[in-house]
Amino acid sequence: MNIITTTTADAEIISAIISESNKDVAKEFGLNINNNPKHPSFCNKDWVLSDFNRGEEYFIYKNGEANIGCVAFENPKPSVAYLNRLSVLPQHRHNGVGEKLVNHVIRYAKNKDIHRISIGIIAEHIRLKKWYLKLGFIEGQIKTFPHLPFDVQYMSFSV
Repeated sequence: MNIITTTTADAEIISAIISESNKDVAKEFGLNINNNPKHPSFCNKDWVLSDFNRGEEYFIYKNGEANIGCVAFENPKPSVAYLNRLSVLPQHRHNGVGEKLVNHVIRYAKNKDIHRISIGIIAEHIRLKKWYLKLGFIEGQIKTFPHLPFDVQYMSFSV
């Protein structure tokens, strides 16, 4: 098992992991293409290529030849980074893959002299919120956006 740095050539693989890993969340929270077209469950290759073009970096978690998870790292301003698109295929969850991907981003951020990693999650996704709290993230503000059918809970990790 290892975590690899990706390139644009991996965009199809990444988008498949993201989309498949988020379908259960979309179902749980009643999200569909009409009420939330930008939800990760609808991710496609073009989204990932657009992320790469903005400077976002992706990492894939491999188990042998199988790609079972991914995470994105975005560094929009000095000392702050975003952990985006953390995705683990459902059949590989609860085995530490997500935690290893988060820890990889934390180590990566330290090497880039980042002081804070920020995430945004569905505020009502209590299970996910508790998981991030267990990893050392702290709760931030909750925001309502008119184009989203849910509130967003911001969380952060001090590096």
